[in-house]
Amino acid sequence: MSDERAANVIDVRLGQKVRARRMEAGLSQEKLAELLGVTFQQVQKYEKGINRIAASRLFQISAALEVSVAYFFEGLHPGRADGVAEEGPDGFVYDALATPEGMQMLTLFGAIRSSKLRRRVLDLLRTLTAEEEDETPVPPNHDLRT
Repeated sequence: MSDERAANVIDVRLGQKVRARRMEAGLSQEKLAELLGVTFQQVQKYEKGINRIAASRLFQISAALEVSVAYFFEGLHPGRADGVAEEGPDGFVYDALATPEGMQMLTLFGAIRSSKLRRRVLDLLRTLTAEEEDETPVPPNHDLRT
């Protein structure tokens, strides 16, 4: 028997969106916690989906992060047995954005003005992803430039 109060997949997704938006806004967990009147450990638990976010707290979080409450539910669709269908093949985007590396990569990528260079970066990422999936070792002098 499952505990209905336990966090579920929707709680995890909400937490990921809170983290991604917090990082996008340039706030630390400590600063968000201060704005909410909770400990930073509580913010960590919200972001990891360990603790559910009450409606009133979500309202406070949306105000602190300057987004609507609806922002946290964008891309979530009813439809599966567990109550939510992920937002298509790009559903992992929030997972990536919830990491410091993902946010940094997005910020740096956005700073590249040359469309040609952005395409080359994407080509590099595609190559690295394909190589990781194949687990084919890359020769030490492998040149990815075209």
